[in-house]
Amino acid sequence: MRIRVPEVRVIDYNGDPLDIMKTSDALRRANELGLDLVEVSPTAKPPVCRIMDFGKFKYEQEKKKKEQKKNQVQTKLKEVKYHVNVEENDYETKMRNLRKFIEHGDRVKVSLMFRGRENAHRELGFEVLNRVIQDTVEFTTVEQAPRLQGRSLAAILVPKKKK
Repeated sequence: MRIRVPEVRVIDYNGDPLDIMKTSDALRRANELGLDLVEVSPTAKPPVCRIMDFGKFKYEQEKKKKEQKKNQVQTKLKEVKYHVNVEENDYETKMRNLRKFIEHGDRVKVSLMFRGRENAHRELGFEVLNRVIQDTVEFTTVEQAPRLQGRSLAAILVPKKKK
């Protein structure tokens, strides 16, 4: 360990500022307490160091990070695919799946593929997608309105905010 700075401002393990002292004296004091001398602010004149248990500090930081990660809600983008000539029972099955995804908190991409001659009647695809949006209006909001992307039509629905 090489000392590069002749003196540092020292803060003790309670958070109380001690004084400006030689780096070697600060290191000796930290060793006497069985703790580490950690540089907190290297750009200050003189640099600020703190006497602390660095292993414990890192452990607590890691614990906080894990706690924040645990409280995060992971939302996924699920997809429900339709076709222009969807039958009623297929439509209801897909609506049940869509409702299940929304209740789970996921975003849902509702897509509709045009095949062959269906491309000539794109208004029928818009009707199907608008029907899906109307049937789910009480528990979803439209994040992305229906829009054409090549041979498919897509909209994104998200769960409504709970009050």
